Amino acid sequence: MCAILMRDGYQAVLIGLLPILIAQTLSYSFRVKRVVFVSLISIIVFFDSALTVGDRDELIVFLPIFLLMLIVVLAYAILFFKQVQERLRIQSFLEDLREAHEKVEELTLANERQRMARDLHDTLAQGVAGLIMRLEAADAHMSQNHPERAQEIIRQSMQQARRTLAEARRAIDNLRLKSAPEMDFKEAIADEIEHFREATGIVVSTDYRLNKRLSRLQMEHSLHIVKECLTNIARHAKADKVWVFVSTQNDKLIIEIQDNGIGFKTDDIGKDAGHYGLLGIKERVRLIGGEIYVNSNSEGTRVKLETPFIRRRT
Repeated sequence: MCAILMRDGYQAVLIGLLPILIAQTLSYSFRVKRVVFVSLISIIVFFDSALTVGDRDELIVFLPIFLLMLIVVLAYAILFFKQVQERLRIQSFLEDLREAHEKVEELTLANERQRMARDLHDTLAQGVAGLIMRLEAADAHMSQNHPERAQEIIRQSMQQARRTLAEARRAIDNLRLKSAPEMDFKEAIADEIEHFREATGIVVSTDYRLNKRLSRLQMEHSLHIVKECLTNIARHAKADKVWVFVSTQNDKLIIEIQDNGIGFKTDDIGKDAGHYGLLGIKERVRLIGGEIYVNSNSEGTRVKLETPFIRRRT
């Protein structure tokens, strides 16, 4: 149309317009074959128009100019559309990142709920269970006309109630790790075993072989695991002897707790509603990167915990 309507000026129009039209095809498709096909058709039309209304000499003069303009426009178009595609790709990545962030928030909330349930169990539930055992022991001594021993147990129960209340407050405030004083792991376990022995009357044999200091995280979780095991023995095992072995071997903390009770079915762990003690133990073992082995039969139960040393934070 330009060649027919503007015989004297069609070259400038074609040279300026045709490369742009070829470049525009890139906006619809990045398929090389399709772009080459459209480009060849456009160039053929250009040559036909030039030979129809002009002569060969004019074509030789304008052909280099046409090729130069075509190269410049195509390079610009390719760069522009690559930038557009890159922006679209970045937007897609941002959308994926937003979805991943939402999933992380959901997982964080779920983990926080599990942590709160575990902390409540390890503070309130264990504390109340210990109080019940002490009060039952005091009631038994009262029935046997041993008021002095019963009063002593009641005083110990009052101390434990205060300690349980303090632990519950620290759990609610989520400041236990920051505000609690430095504790000695061996002494803490010995205190728990002594409370257990006084409340239940069960004979406990201990063997401590600790030659390394543990991190606060490892001490806290390990101490709660020991408390939970002793609580389960007092409530369910019907045992009269317990063995507690704590040692550090080959860069690992090893804790073994064994009783001569009636045992239980290990396949039922976590299935009974309201009985989440061993399930909480497994969660704590997972948090400190350890492994736990539970063997139980009619002759007793043995729980073995192995956790690698966690580097202490300064």
